[in-house]
Amino acid sequence: MSTPLPSAKLGAFLRAHRELLKPADVGLVATARRRTPGLRREEVASLSGVGLAWYTWLEQGRVTASRQVLGAVTRALRLDAAGQRHAMRLAGHHDPVLPAGEDGGGELAAAVQPVLDSWPASPAVLLDRYFDLLGWNTAWGALWGSPETVPADRRNLMWLMVADRRPRAVLRDWEPLAMNVFQHFRAQAGPALEDPRTEEVYRRLDQDAPELRHWWGCHSVAELTTRRVVVEPAGTGWIELSLSSFHPVDDPSALVLLLTPVSATDRVRMESLAERPLRAVGPGTGAGAGRQAG
Repeated sequence: MSTPLPSAKLGAFLRAHRELLKPADVGLVATARRRTPGLRREEVASLSGVGLAWYTWLEQGRVTASRQVLGAVTRALRLDAAGQRHAMRLAGHHDPVLPAGEDGGGELAAAVQPVLDSWPASPAVLLDRYFDLLGWNTAWGALWGSPETVPADRRNLMWLMVADRRPRAVLRDWEPLAMNVFQHFRAQAGPALEDPRTEEVYRRLDQDAPELRHWWGCHSVAELTTRRVVVEPAGTGWIELSLSSFHPVDDPSALVLLLTPVSATDRVRMESLAERPLRAVGPGTGAGAGRQAG
């Protein structure tokens, strides 16, 4: 599967959003003779203050855009903050990404693992810029299954959400959350879109979840927003959790996901679930042992 050039990806991204807009969305009056889905190129060019020929070339991947001009285009297309950031990254205008550690994130994982373990009733995981799992706590493994049982090249949150059957079986409303995870990855992975690991993750997804192939070709992006998540693990009853996320100070490209029980009942049920693997593995097995992506 050939990979489009970054300029072509930017053009495809802008075109997809242009075709989603209606004239009324930008204060224009639609006519009965309009055949083009969404806005016309000349309309976007006019709203952006650029020439029609130049904007056409931009969608065709034949020219590059400065941060200022691309900002005008994305505003004309009514992109939200995540969409604007993604467009900037596709054009090469992105904040520098810290280089991955030679140990594959081991130093960061070691620093963050005590934080993850401090939430015994709240499933928590540390992800790198590719959404590979660097660390997790006991509650995460109890809810979703231990990532240690997954091959290292598939120990990735997107792969786990779509190809591993456990989240589908446990989550009451699986698809919206899985799609949001994928959209957030696209929104923040701009600098890494051509990275070998990113391409490898997409290959694994295409191989192991071919029925969702239309997701991989989608151009939509979004933030992974705070939300309520309802899970129903066997033998515990349903548990309502609040999903939140934050970036470690040592590596802003990494991400910590935290699922906090909403009520006292939810906490008791989550604590009961988290105790099961601890009894199964026996004493002396640390919650953070061996939890670095290979």
